[in-house]
Amino acid sequence: MRRVAALLAAALLASALLGCGGGGAEPGAPKGATLVLDFQPNAVHSGIYAAQANGDFEDAGLDLTIQEPSSTSDSAKLLETGRADFAVMDINDFGIARERGLDLVTIAAIVQRPLASVIANDPNEIRKPADLAGKTIGVTGVPSDDAVLDTVLRAGGVDPSSVHRVTIGFNAVADLAAGKVDAATAFWNAEGVELKQQGIPTREFRVDQFGAPRYPELVVATPRTKGKCIIAPQFAAALERGYELLDRDPHAALDDLLSSVPGLDKPSQEGQLNALDAAGAFSPRNSKRLIGVEPAATSGWASWAANHGVIDPGAVDHVVAGFDNPPLCPSR
Repeated sequence: MRRVAALLAAALLASALLGCGGGGAEPGAPKGATLVLDFQPNAVHSGIYAAQANGDFEDAGLDLTIQEPSSTSDSAKLLETGRADFAVMDINDFGIARERGLDLVTIAAIVQRPLASVIANDPNEIRKPADLAGKTIGVTGVPSDDAVLDTVLRAGGVDPSSVHRVTIGFNAVADLAAGKVDAATAFWNAEGVELKQQGIPTREFRVDQFGAPRYPELVVATPRTKGKCIIAPQFAAALERGYELLDRDPHAALDDLLSSVPGLDKPSQEGQLNALDAAGAFSPRNSKRLIGVEPAATSGWASWAANHGVIDPGAVDHVVAGFDNPPLCPSR
């Protein structure tokens, strides 16, 4: 009886795949899919690699390829051209992609609070945002950096024009360590952890503690096309299991990441994971799903992003619609 049920399930799956762009794949064969990351693999991606290592994507009928990006702009380009099915995206990049006309939707959030911060290299001199007045502050050049810096400065009553802003690319650790800048925009879970591990005293001003709302930093996006109508729910269900493992046993999930990506520095990744876990970065406030996209959080982000020039205020409704769990299969 079990064999009959299994054969029937395989036949139904094959039929569904054929009806949704599955082509002539063998009945029951895994559907190929590609996920592009937002950055080089690191601790925030542990749940993804846990799901892959434990066979969750395979059990969901997916033969998933995890692809590292060559640059932070890869995600939108690969989704737009059909060379990736899913992408981990910074929420600001997702919003900008929606604004310029890409019909992307989010199916998950893998980091549920902002990771952006302003990090100062002299915690004795700079104790609060007001102490940043007149300082030299490095930014990467990414548009959302200015929004983060302006938010933290205004939380301290500092006019953003009163600081000396310099573009340093992604050299925050080196430039802070060398004293080339007094502070820099950086991720508290990455550069912040690295500076601590190097023994460099710092002061962190996390943006959601100094003026910005709590919003999901990293979301998983996919194009709203008919070709995703089957694999997106399957993918999300498998991803959920990976982040459930991360929630239950963070270091088991981290081991899956380290085993899958040779060359990662274990102490560095452990430090990042510990910082993320201690900050509740993987925990949504209201959703029952660990990877749930919460409407209140995304609406709060959109208002903040529009007020600080990340997205155009006139595009807010269109951008927010991408978080609103629309049907993945278009009606036509």
